[in-house]
Amino acid sequence: MAEIKPATTAAKKTKASKPSFDTTPLFGKENYRWMLIGLVLVALGLLLMGGGKSKDPNVFNPNEVYSFVRITVAPILMLAGFGIEIFAIFKKSKSDDAQ
Repeated sequence: MAEIKPATTAAKKTKASKPSFDTTPLFGKENYRWMLIGLVLVALGLLLMGGGKSKDPNVFNPNEVYSFVRITVAPILMLAGFGIEIFAIFKKSKSDDAQ
């Protein structure tokens, strides 16, 4: 008669083990705060850059289209916002430093 061998320990481990998921958050509160600040700066830059519509489409007003706010301030705000977003992504949270 054929012998019945007990299941190997490897087979038992694969059936009984459940996948373990790391439940730690990807970013900390401070990271999300910086991300929100960067997002606000980008949105503010877009709002300042928009507009320029004239009441009369036949009249071109260069002071509205080429204003200092649209040409200089808005792009600087947007670049600052993107820089803050990059900083927020790469910033290590304080809980990671302790580990």
